[in-house]
Amino acid sequence: GRFRRKESCFRNWIQADGSAGPTGQGGFPAAAGRYHLYVAAACPWAHRTLIVRTLKGLDSVISSSSVDALMLNEGWTFGRESSATNDPLHQSRCLYEVYQLAEPRVTTRVTVPVLWDKETQSIVSNESSEIIRMLNYEFQSLGANALDLYPEAHRTAIDEVNDRVYRDVNNGVYKTGFARSQSVYEESCDALFSTLDWLEARLEGREWLVADQMTEADIRLFVTLIRFDSVYHGHFKCNRNMVRDMPNLSSHTARIYALPGVAETFDVESTRLHYYGSHKSINPSGIVPRGPLFAF
Repeated sequence: GRFRRKESCFRNWIQADGSAGPTGQGGFPAAAGRYHLYVAAACPWAHRTLIVRTLKGLDSVISSSSVDALMLNEGWTFGRESSATNDPLHQSRCLYEVYQLAEPRVTTRVTVPVLWDKETQSIVSNESSEIIRMLNYEFQSLGANALDLYPEAHRTAIDEVNDRVYRDVNNGVYKTGFARSQSVYEESCDALFSTLDWLEARLEGREWLVADQMTEADIRLFVTLIRFDSVYHGHFKCNRNMVRDMPNLSSHTARIYALPGVAETFDVESTRLHYYGSHKSINPSGIVPRGPLFAF
């Protein structure tokens, strides 16, 4: 009765000089216009790559496009809902067809984000936690700003926060929502709200989770919090309370949402449509609720 998240299968790295990163192969040097991000407006994992791309000032260096909101039998699709979600590189019908250009054995259930290399016609990475590190460090010679979201002096603390937030919050809402037994649901839900309480206390009297600056830990938490009241509270039964009921977490979410360019990376209506319309095992009718009102 437990939800198991699929591991990312492409783990190459863009490095400033094209050398191999911590995993995968080399041959992916930083270059303007070479790389493309495939995302879904609803997906929190894809969302964090868009936020870092924007905060680092890389919107004109790395192009991006979005798939449709609904994810049904063929997985993520292009252009079924709007021409705004067409595949600009390959005119594919489905995202799995893009994956198959890099690995023919891939089937329909593929994930976003996808960092695509236009030169080698292959996938660099589909692991969002590693993509945001690439965006943070490897494009400095191409106009990225000096913002450092993973400063060396605070990496241990950032990693510790990330580990707990990933386990109990980012992935915790899914473990709660897709639980198939009462005991698993209660275990996941309790862990989720225990960690939210811990985060609420951690933010007392401070703006950021680690030290006195925004780091990737804040962004990784934000992408779940911004969706929480609109989707996870109702759809995934994460309903002990809302983020808006927790003043420090609510302020933290609003603070990041107000940063230049961040609001433009989030579409609450597409997010509602994706979750309520795609998960037939949870919401068989596919009815998308009118509320609650978006609070940020």
